[in-house]
Parts: sequence; structure tokens; C-alpha cells
Amino acid sequence: MKSSFKIFLKANERIFINGAVIRVDRKVSLELLNDVQFLLENHVLQAEDATTPLRQLYFIVQVMVMSPADKESAMPLFRESLPSLITAFSNQKILSELKHVDRLVTEEKYYEALKTIRGLYAVEEAILDENPARAKPVVEPTPLKVANAG
Repeated sequence: MKSSFKIFLKANERIFINGAVIRVDRKVSLELLNDVQFLLENHVLQAEDATTPLRQLYFIVQVMVMSPADKESAMPLFRESLPSLITAFSNQKILSELKHVDRLVTEEKYYEALKTIRGLYAVEEAILDENPARAKPVVEPTPLKVANAG
């Protein structure tokens, strides 16, 4: 993050910053002045909703943000999933963006990686609607021990 980043939160909304869970009691704006890993509550994907290949990848990267202590167990899963996804998709936009996601994760720019993956959901949905058999997970899920985010 090269410059400050302003975030607006509603009352009782949570934000995950560097593994900490912060809840605000009123409408506030936060200005992040340095490099931090964060995730807004409305961008959190529940494990049971990680039902497509890209959503599974999103969930893995999300673990790295929400639970930095679990990053070491999530990274091998990311490294295993990404090549499988690149092999499974033929859509050039998805392939290009997945390579970009790989760079972002390598640089520990998880927020940008998650944003990029979310941006591919509509393309993935269109592909899966055309060929429902491709909706099966590319990599069988491996349980991740994730600390409770409260």
C-alpha cells in the first residue's frame, strides 16, 4: 500500500486487520496509513459457500488474511490449487487474472488478490452455467485449522 486507504464502516460492522477482528459500535471511517492486511466483513466467504473452484481459491487466500498464524498451512494449498485452476480454465481473462493473483499472493498483497478473484466470479459462473460438470472442485478440500475469528 503506497498511500493511505480510507474505509467506511457501518455500526456493528467488523473488519479484519492483520488477523485482529475489530467491531465498531457506530458509523466510522478508518484511514489505514501503512501497509496492513485487511478484509471487510461483507467480503468474508464462509467455508460452506466455497462451492466453485474460484471461491475455493478465494477462501484459501482469505485464511491468510484472517488468520496469519495459519498462513503456513494455507500457502501449500494455494500452491497446489492454482496450477490445477490454470489447467482447468481455458478462458483467457481468468488465466491472465490467475497469474496476476499468483504474483499478488507472492508479494503478500492479499486484499488485491481477493479483489481480483471476486472480479472473476461472474466469468466463472457463466462458464459453469454452460458446463455444469466443471463445477466440481479442482482440488479435493483439505481441512485447514483456522483460528476462531469471533
